[in-house]
Amino acid sequence: MLSHSRASRSSAASRTRLIMTRPSALDLYTLACGAFLVCAPFLFGFARSVGRVDAEIVGVAVMVLSMAGLAAFTDWEEWLKVALGLWLVAAPWLLGFVHTSAMHVSIAIGIVVTFLSLLELWLAHEPDFTAPSDVA
Repeated sequence: MLSHSRASRSSAASRTRLIMTRPSALDLYTLACGAFLVCAPFLFGFARSVGRVDAEIVGVAVMVLSMAGLAAFTDWEEWLKVALGLWLVAAPWLLGFVHTSAMHVSIAIGIVVTFLSLLELWLAHEPDFTAPSDVA
């Protein structure tokens, strides 16, 4: 019985390592959000330079963190993406580009990046997600 318990823990640990090291689709989605954010000033013609600069800087940061997540999952890069997503939601009011196309893009991408990053954190630490499904 003791060896079965050790084997079960070892198997669960190897599945967890597999999930933590494989490229995550959620990181690919946040990478796409970052690329969209970098291109958004050109696509939507942001009127204020503050919104343009914010979108480009945060977009590049999201892309870099997503590529880091593809290389090796760590909690800190996901939490940084959550912070950047929340910044994108608050930035129009803090930087003064409300009621512009930059505001709508910033809020939409901020919500998506925050959601995807929190979802990835939850999936990485949810024991039921890593447990094998028992099909009887």
